[in-house]
Amino acid sequence: MAYGIYETKLRDGSPSFRVSFYHEKKHIAIGSYPSEKDAQNALDEALRFYADSSITIENFSQNIFFISPDKAVSILNHRDNGVYFKTPIYLKQGYFLYFLKGKGAIKFDNDDLFYYSTHRILIHDGHLYVNDYGSQYSLLQRYGIRSYAVCGVDYEFANGDPLDLRYENVIVKNPYNGVRETTVKGLIRYEARIHVRGYYLLGTFRTVQQAAVAYNKAVDLLRSHGSTKNYVKNYITEYSSEDYRECYEKTVLPEKFVRAFTDCK
Repeated sequence: MAYGIYETKLRDGSPSFRVSFYHEKKHIAIGSYPSEKDAQNALDEALRFYADSSITIENFSQNIFFISPDKAVSILNHRDNGVYFKTPIYLKQGYFLYFLKGKGAIKFDNDDLFYYSTHRILIHDGHLYVNDYGSQYSLLQRYGIRSYAVCGVDYEFANGDPLDLRYENVIVKNPYNGVRETTVKGLIRYEARIHVRGYYLLGTFRTVQQAAVAYNKAVDLLRSHGSTKNYVKNYITEYSSEDYRECYEKTVLPEKFVRAFTDCK
């Protein structure tokens, strides 16, 4: 058996050939292949990625035939930056790239390097998420962006690139449930809306926190009159408990809404 290739057996007894080797005292595991020839090809390709400086992070996908793109990125980062990550990360100056099949390279701040070096990004129905402690979390949740938030309405990207997830590029416009930014006579204001057999406007407010409190008060009203819908109330970190209570008491819900839904089920 050639260097770096180890024969094993699958559960059904069929042979499998595992490829792994050491490079600069780092163990590099490439994967398993159904034949010794395929394993040799993968080993040769991995070693070529280390040796051939003409293969770069910009053109590596054109040079892959046997190893996975994830392994190719990990090898190139190890070769160029001296660090091997199990996830497909390539370090740049001041940020890093995370390569995701079918999406391209996602940009992150270095502050997130430890997290994404230990958490693999997955795709489900076009949404990016990670598994963390047995639960699924959207990548956007790390920026305070709610599930089902609408790009362009609730958040936007400063440079227009949705794959640039550096913090300075992600602009959260509406961090709260039931709140949307609007413009009134050239001034930025915040509408509070709630969905009960259709959307109902609860009011337009000067601050996003006031609108979030109005939404909470509407939820409390509906629940107190029998609603069992799973509304998620807002947790407003900018307010102390005293500030929240004062704003809550001053908030007046539209009489039309109050009359229509005090018997809501």
